[in-house]
Amino acid sequence: MWCLSGPEDKRYRKDGEVSMSGVSVDVREERPISEFSYTNLILAAKEKALNGEKLDRESIIALLEIDSDSINADMLGIAAREVAEVVTGNMASVWASIGVDYKNCAMNCDFCSFGKKWGLIEQESERSTEEIIGLIDRFVSQGARWVTLRTTQFYGFDRLIRLIKEIRLAVPGNYEIVVNTGEFDDEKARRLANAGAQVVYHTLRLREGKDTRFRPEDRIDTLRSVRESPLNLAYLVEPVGMEHSNEEIADIFLKGMEYGAILSGAMARVPLPGTPFSGSGQLSERRHAQIVAVTRLAAGHHAPDICVHPPSRVAMEWGANVVVVETGAVPRDTGNCECEWNGFDMATARDYFKNAGYAFYSGDENECEK
Repeated sequence: MWCLSGPEDKRYRKDGEVSMSGVSVDVREERPISEFSYTNLILAAKEKALNGEKLDRESIIALLEIDSDSINADMLGIAAREVAEVVTGNMASVWASIGVDYKNCAMNCDFCSFGKKWGLIEQESERSTEEIIGLIDRFVSQGARWVTLRTTQFYGFDRLIRLIKEIRLAVPGNYEIVVNTGEFDDEKARRLANAGAQVVYHTLRLREGKDTRFRPEDRIDTLRSVRESPLNLAYLVEPVGMEHSNEEIADIFLKGMEYGAILSGAMARVPLPGTPFSGSGQLSERRHAQIVAVTRLAAGHHAPDICVHPPSRVAMEWGANVVVVETGAVPRDTGNCECEWNGFDMATARDYFKNAGYAFYSGDENECEK
């Protein structure tokens, strides 16, 4: 196993170069990327991440251009994992998610099983407040750091506010409530925060407006409202398919950093039968892990938590420190999940963390498990 040189090995020169273990790397912004090998590029990216610097677009694209099946990709993954150890204190956490309403959605996003046009939902249903509280209580007792209320686009906002307040009263613990819902403005963002939510999951998705029926500017308006509120932003590059270019991936990632995301990473698209992406190729695990590794290096200390979804052992070894355990209405499934999606539960998540060398962290510093 490689150990890529860290900041203790660096020697600065007056001309703007950094020497790491005898390898000189020019870290000046104006350097042309094409002059350097992938090894130098990876070392420079690691150095910037540890120094609290964000990567520029050209460097991100260059890292994404690495062949995911090559030895260079392995080196990229090792560098990202080393950065994760420093940035996170070598701690990993679970993002638990509950799909509240299993209902047809008129927005008809091409990758989502809820699209009314696809006709996959034959019997609509909705989790009761009591069911949701029970699930959250179980997830929190098992160590979930975040619990997400995921609703369809048109779930009533006032109902969501009431639900958040009831959860806060019913379930004690040092967990964070995440909201993944439709578009909202500044006033609604403040109401979410006042009700007890701490995080919003929201993204400008890949090919927004083409593979979705949403206007990109509306999605960005919601991101702006989150940034101007007390709420934190969680934002993954998603849903990634084989057809997405390195430039598209880089731009979507940078949009999240522009709006202050404190959690990033990547979600691979699941091609579902009956949707427009039925039969399309599935992103390979190593390519998915590579994208996650690049987000780790590109975000550095700015977004210390990096999530991979669906879960991937390779991505955990390449810098991801967050995985998702989800149940209920899942837009990556053609049915309503009564148990954890794909059988990936809290115990399995802990096993992934252990194998990747992380300590399990629930959000309570007194309950960090080595």
